[in-house]
Amino acid sequence: MWTAERNRNPRACEPAAELGAVTLGGDPAGVSLGGERRWINVYSPGGYSWRPAAGDRVLVLKTGAEGEVPCLLGTPQRDTELGPGEVRLRGGESAILLGRERLELEGELYLNGRPLRDVIREIVKALLS
Repeated sequence: MWTAERNRNPRACEPAAELGAVTLGGDPAGVSLGGERRWINVYSPGGYSWRPAAGDRVLVLKTGAEGEVPCLLGTPQRDTELGPGEVRLRGGESAILLGRERLELEGELYLNGRPLRDVIREIVKALLS
């Protein structure tokens, strides 16, 4: 009898994707989606690495036959001032803008682990001596 009646009681359907808030940053992450879900793998484009921080708003796609495998895909875009074809990579207070006609760097610059100003200072000293 149970097998005959199981199709009569439809399951509560969860959406295939949801916006949530990161509760535990990193990869895997914890995300609040009505209830907290942990061990959610983080996905990003090839060659790009990203770790969400606690409090980030994120998009979670639920995969698997019953949506049992959530995957964290990304965050809403913040850079509304970008022009067509431009890209900005941001992490904390640092950023790289790949503009149509310019490249902009924000934050402290390092070359092989050393502040760029120190490297330039050594080059200038060597040229002047």
